[in-house]
Amino acid sequence: MGLGVALIDFKCEVLDRVDDPHNFLHGLLPPADEESHQLLAKIDWYGDTYFNYLQMKIFLDEWDQLARRAQTPEERTLLDEVRRLALRCQKDREILRFIGD
Repeated sequence: MGLGVALIDFKCEVLDRVDDPHNFLHGLLPPADEESHQLLAKIDWYGDTYFNYLQMKIFLDEWDQLARRAQTPEERTLLDEVRRLALRCQKDREILRFIGD
């Protein structure tokens, strides 16, 4: 099972969610020791990782770099859907939560 990505509000209510049942993100996200990705490399595969709206500028810059690695239409669709959540997070001042196994 891959990561889940949820847009949540300050009460931890899920507003929207994208799942990665084929575990595409595992092959696309940078490893934890990757220095060029200060946020994406810190996503915890086995726990939850939270990003707030103040981090979205850097997150989106890194996500757009990551999108260049996508090779299949399914990977591109998944990355686009997560990007959509990140943009909502930034605009609506919500929280983006990566849900690990």
